[in-house]
Amino acid sequence: MEIRNASKRPLKVPLPGGKKLFMSIGGTAQLTPKAAEHPPVKKLIDDGDIEITDAGRTGTAESVGRETGIQSGTSRSGGASASHRSGDR
Repeated sequence: MEIRNASKRPLKVPLPGGKKLFMSIGGTAQLTPKAAEHPPVKKLIDDGDIEITDAGRTGTAESVGRETGIQSGTSRSGGASASHRSGDR
C-alpha cells in the first residue's frame, strides 16, 4: 500500500512496534495493511495529512521483479570479488 504526505510539512508517522516513518513534503512510502490500521496512522489519514495513493498493489509481480533484479546484481559482483583472492595460502 502506497501513501503520500499531503501536508505542507515533513511528518513523523508512528508505526507499530515503536518504529517511525519520516516523510518529506510530498514524499511517498510503502505501508503494510497492518501498519495502516494502527490508530495513529488512521488519525493522520482521517486528518488529511496522509493520502493512500494505491491500496491494491502490495506484493505485485512488478515489485517482485525489481527485488529479483537487485539480488542477481549482488550475486554477480560477489562472484567477481571471490575469484580475485590474494595473499599467502
